[in-house]
Amino acid sequence: MARNKHPEETVERILDVSFKLFMEKGYEQTTIQDIVDELGDLSKGAIYHHFKSKEDIINAVIARSTSHEILITKIISREDLNGLEKLKLMLLKSLDSKEQTAFAQAVPNLLKNPKFLAEQLHDSVEIIAPALEPFILEGIADGSIRSKYPHELAQALMILLNLWLNPMVFSDSKENVRHKFQFLKEMMETMGIPLLDDPMLELLLVYTDYIV
Repeated sequence: MARNKHPEETVERILDVSFKLFMEKGYEQTTIQDIVDELGDLSKGAIYHHFKSKEDIINAVIARSTSHEILITKIISREDLNGLEKLKLMLLKSLDSKEQTAFAQAVPNLLKNPKFLAEQLHDSVEIIAPALEPFILEGIADGSIRSKYPHELAQALMILLNLWLNPMVFSDSKENVRHKFQFLKEMMETMGIPLLDDPMLELLLVYTDYIV
């Protein structure tokens, strides 16, 4: 058998097809054979050469979709922004990303994809929130954010934004999304973190278009 000269491209193809099938059929209902059939030109052996199991595949899919390390590093080093402005920019960039659009275009309802939903919750609290906490601490230090609870605030923000306000979790009308957004905006202002604004709402409504 000829050696695969482009293993990275093969891995990306496997992840693209797997993501599509996981969203269409659900993780539990998708088999390795389904992935092989959809790819058309790879054997099971070729897939197992790159991934030990279906569990490894979904972990790689999720990791690819939620990787913000480079973006966070670029934003946190900017000296022209205060902590709140960095947090706003991070949120805007996350909303306006091809990975998020791919999720929405696959027309998922994450409540029907429990594996993805569980990973979304885990990553929101255990990975993304700790990564955003330095922005909150910086905002507290420079006065742009008022809070005594940076750790808890980071976790609460991610749960509310990534789950409660996420139309891919709770499919909702545009009117209801606007109401939830406005409620959360006012609540966050009362908490001392005026984070949400109209550009974020408009990006959020883009995903609502795909789903409702």
